[in-house]
Amino acid sequence: MALPSSASPGRYSPPLSDTMHSSLAQAIPRASAVETPQHQERRLSASLHVPTTLSNLLHLHVGSAHGAGTAAGDLPTPAAIRPHTPAFSPKEDISSLFQEIHGRGDWSGLLHPLHPWLRREIIKYGELAQVTYDGFDFNPFSEFCGSCLYGRDRLLAKVGLARTGYTVTKYVYAMSQIELPRWLEHSLHADAWSTDSNWMGFVAVSDDAESRRIGCRDIVVAWRGTKAPTEWFEDIQATLRPLGDGHGDAKVERGFLDVYTSKSERTRYNKTSASEQVMAELRRLVNLYLEQGEQVTLTITGHSLGGALALLNAYEAASALPEDVPVSVISFAGPQVGNAAFGERLREKQVKVLRAVVKQDLVPRLPGILFNERLKTLEGVGKKMEWVYEHVGVDLGKDLVRRLPGILFNERLKTLEGVVGKKMEWVYEHVGIELGLDVKSSPFLKHGVDVAGFHHLETYLHLVDGFVSRDRGFRREARRDVALVNKGSGMLREELRIPPNWSQAANKGMVRNSFGRWVKPAREAEDIPSPYREVSGCPGGRIGEKSSVHSLC
Repeated sequence: MALPSSASPGRYSPPLSDTMHSSLAQAIPRASAVETPQHQERRLSASLHVPTTLSNLLHLHVGSAHGAGTAAGDLPTPAAIRPHTPAFSPKEDISSLFQEIHGRGDWSGLLHPLHPWLRREIIKYGELAQVTYDGFDFNPFSEFCGSCLYGRDRLLAKVGLARTGYTVTKYVYAMSQIELPRWLEHSLHADAWSTDSNWMGFVAVSDDAESRRIGCRDIVVAWRGTKAPTEWFEDIQATLRPLGDGHGDAKVERGFLDVYTSKSERTRYNKTSASEQVMAELRRLVNLYLEQGEQVTLTITGHSLGGALALLNAYEAASALPEDVPVSVISFAGPQVGNAAFGERLREKQVKVLRAVVKQDLVPRLPGILFNERLKTLEGVGKKMEWVYEHVGVDLGKDLVRRLPGILFNERLKTLEGVVGKKMEWVYEHVGIELGLDVKSSPFLKHGVDVAGFHHLETYLHLVDGFVSRDRGFRREARRDVALVNKGSGMLREELRIPPNWSQAANKGMVRNSFGRWVKPAREAEDIPSPYREVSGCPGGRIGEKSSVHSLC
């Protein structure tokens, strides 16, 4: 069941209904209230003071973590900070639990305490999501800004993850037809590789050795996200958009859907949408390995915006792929994506969702934290409330469900049961499992306010590595290199003497040539993005069509 495509006026687009087309073309002011089509003329007067809200959130969540284990005030010396000990745990055969690790039973009995096998798999998928940052060209002065730094055949090796046991089979590119200037990066160079598209992730598959270890042929889709929460407050859209016929009342945030489905014949890299690119590759891989009699699983991962795209991808994949292929999502810092009906559809499709959420991080509360505050539609007036955001995932934390919705908007959204006769159903109805993490649990992290640091993917992976259960402290056996936390942030305590933001190209990528002049080096030929390089061997393309030069590998 394909999702609706997104195209802008004046560009090539498939036929859309009048409602869908006008919804996409309509200019929506940022941070406006979500409105149903029937109430677009009735602007809600309630307002939300974002700085005050953020301050309140941080005040709520930067509290002490209690429980047995390592005290947050001490600075122990576990293997995580010993320079002469391995930073990786040995790989174990986990095939006996592969179905449970991929979500059968909603990870019952594996989360509290966190099973070591599941912990390592969560970190594995998180590191694959981190590849989309480590391999991304963020330099606006590069003509390749917005592309991947490396060709797919050597991507994992170049970012230090050759040991994962996965092979990248396809790159995925995305564009947006609406204004998302901070979500998608663009080059300032006159001869930019693309003015429309960004490298948005990749598809990979486990090799034979890894497949034997984990008990299945695992296909992974890793989606790139955003690093800084400030990008969300400036650029997130304020509209829930219906998924169209065949999807019931399911609606998702307009900006996420636009990135996932936008395409244009005028572009080089998005003649097909990210949705079409990834689904074509998934169908090819699934058919290939099912024909060989293998057990196939699909795991979709992403951080931040990538977590939202992962849910959209999982929704579509669960509809399009054979039912015997389990679909699971392992996301980090993922935002709220859609309404209650969208969450119900995910449950119906048996999509298993495990969301890692740091309770001090703001992005997982978006966009509902900004817009549900101002939405006052009553079910009793005549229609079920379909225009409110909800999270996908069950919160296992002690205070989020009880404290956050009530503090931010339930105090102002009265149920009025005695007036209209029906209870208003505000849709923080969670699907799947949320793995709640707390910055205060780690003795290595600063415990002040660092909004960007809270959101950083390496912060998440550090906390997962040290997580045991809700009521126990940071585990001393954690092996993952603590220095990685400061790769793109300054979250580590100064006593560790690890500089903040240490991951950067030497001399910002400049090199001295044979004439003694400093220049920007040319990329290796295999690392230069090209929409046509692998056409002869690329099985991509639109679903139901033969491969063409429009396919992207």
